[in-house]
Amino acid sequence: MKIPIFQVDAFNTELFKGNPAAVCPLAEWLPDEILQKIASENNLSETAFFVKENSKYSIKWFTPLSEVDLCGHATLATAHLLFNHLNYPDQTISFSSLSGELLVNRQDNNLIFLDFPSQPPRPIPLDKVYLTAFGIQPIAAFKAKKLMLVFKNEEEVLNLEPDFSQIINLDPLGVIATAKGEKYDFVSRFFAPAVGINEDPVTGSAHTTLIPYWSDLTGKEQLIAWQCSKRGGVLYCKNHKERVLIGGHAVTFLEGTINL
Repeated sequence: MKIPIFQVDAFNTELFKGNPAAVCPLAEWLPDEILQKIASENNLSETAFFVKENSKYSIKWFTPLSEVDLCGHATLATAHLLFNHLNYPDQTISFSSLSGELLVNRQDNNLIFLDFPSQPPRPIPLDKVYLTAFGIQPIAAFKAKKLMLVFKNEEEVLNLEPDFSQIINLDPLGVIATAKGEKYDFVSRFFAPAVGINEDPVTGSAHTTLIPYWSDLTGKEQLIAWQCSKRGGVLYCKNHKERVLIGGHAVTFLEGTINL
C-alpha cells in the first residue's frame, strides 16, 4: 500500500519556521494502531490523517505517542494541502473530528482561519512546583483543558528553563506559558512532554484558551499573537465568544510516499 505524505510548516510564510506537521490523505481509514505507528515514525509533534466523506472530511491527529482530540497547526497544514495541492474548489472546508465540526476558511493572501471551540480558563491557586519546573514563578495560574501559567512579561517567557521531568507531572495535556507581548498582543510557549512533545513550536489548540483570556483582559476582539519558540509563529486571533478564529499561513516543505 502506498500513502501520500506531505510535510507543511504551519503558522509562518517561510520554510524552517512555524510548526512542521505531516499530513496523509487516506482513501479510507486504517486501524489506529497503524496510524500511530506512522506518526511515531514521522517523529513530528503531529501527524494529521484525513478521509473524504461526501462533501466533508474526517480528520484525526496523532503525536508520536498518542491520538489527541484537537490540533491547530496540523489542521492548518491539512487545509493548506487541500487548497494548494488537491484542488479543493471552495473557500471553506468542514472537518469532522473528536472536537466536533471544525470549519476552516481561506481568505486573501492565503491566510487560513481555523474556527475552533473556545476553552476559557478558570483561575486556580499558584503552586511552588511551578517555580522549580520553570525556573521563574508565574504571577497567576489557570486551568481549562490544559494548564496555563501567566508570567510577568515577555522576557520571562523567553527565558524559561523548563524541567521536563517535573512538567510531565503538571498536566497530561501540556502547559501553556504566556505573558503580555511587546510587539504582539501576547506571547506564549507550550510544553507537552507527557504526549511526547517537550516544546511545541506553534500550538493552535492552546490558543482556544489564550484567546478568550487575553481578549477579556485587553478588551480586544482581535489580537495578534506570537508563539516565541525557537522556530516561532504568528497567529491572527479573533474572539467570537463560544468560538475562536485562529489564522495563519503555511508553506509546503516536502511531498513523498509511505510504503506499507
